[in-house]
Amino acid sequence: MMAFGGKVLALAGGVGGARMAAGLARALPAGALTVAVNVGDDFDHLGLHVAPDLDTVTYTLAGINNPAQGWGIAGETTAFMGALKRLGGPDWFLLGDQDMATHVLRTLRLKAGESLSAITADFARRLGITTRIVPMSDDPVRSIVDTDEGTLPFQDYFVRRQCIPRFHGIRFDGLETARPSAGLVAALRDPDLSAIIICPSNPILSIWPILGVSGVHAALSTASAPVIAVSPFIGAKAVKGPAGKIFAELNLDPSPAGLLSCYDGLVDGLVMDHADADRAGNCGDVALRVTDILMRDGADQEHLALEILDFAAGLRAGTGGRDG
Repeated sequence: MMAFGGKVLALAGGVGGARMAAGLARALPAGALTVAVNVGDDFDHLGLHVAPDLDTVTYTLAGINNPAQGWGIAGETTAFMGALKRLGGPDWFLLGDQDMATHVLRTLRLKAGESLSAITADFARRLGITTRIVPMSDDPVRSIVDTDEGTLPFQDYFVRRQCIPRFHGIRFDGLETARPSAGLVAALRDPDLSAIIICPSNPILSIWPILGVSGVHAALSTASAPVIAVSPFIGAKAVKGPAGKIFAELNLDPSPAGLLSCYDGLVDGLVMDHADADRAGNCGDVALRVTDILMRDGADQEHLALEILDFAAGLRAGTGGRDG
């Protein structure tokens, strides 16, 4: 493998993004990685500011996440939710007892005037995380899904309705005026930036909001660092989550070419699984790396991260290309 040097910016959301971020954090020196996280999934619930993607990334990098489900905290209890249900409160969105502390404190600090970036950085520091975790924006952005049952706030579609309604489209309220967080801007402008990794997150639900923040798409399109996307599909099926269902309902092919169509010409390299190598046609000039992308555990996460960093080093050196 080629030696990799420099900084990495990862764009992430959901469980796949968190697992990829954890692998990159293991493979890179402390301080070399910034993870910019989708906040379109954020919402107000029970008077609290809940940030599911930020929390999943934070808990995973801290090593306290529930590895079986991918989100939440290991060993979590749900006494609060039980009491809430007993009193007739809404229990459709599960909040663990430890997880509640995150939402309560975040809400209090936001109301006191602190930024989401500052709060996220402080939580990460207190949990022993050396990777920089930044929200895509400190301004509120809310994902709204257009379905055959009408327009639904994202968490109503994703959790309350379990993605059952047919997906027609999505908009991101507030995105037109949202500014990129200072941490995201700093990572994009860092002269040592050597790779931009689009994690194997849902491209439509998790990555589109990040790319839509003012200036981000333009910065990626002109970046000297290679932009590398990691496929969320294995054998044309999503590893986790509703990406496959959404692609089908939008008449998109869950193939390498279909994935690239979501990224509007931004991608220099694509990492895909062996199971999809025979579907890698129509990818144009995008360089391809075929490998095992299933992240079963920490060892798999680190191995995939090392593959991606080797791929990035090759692209920077002009030796990368199709290997499948």
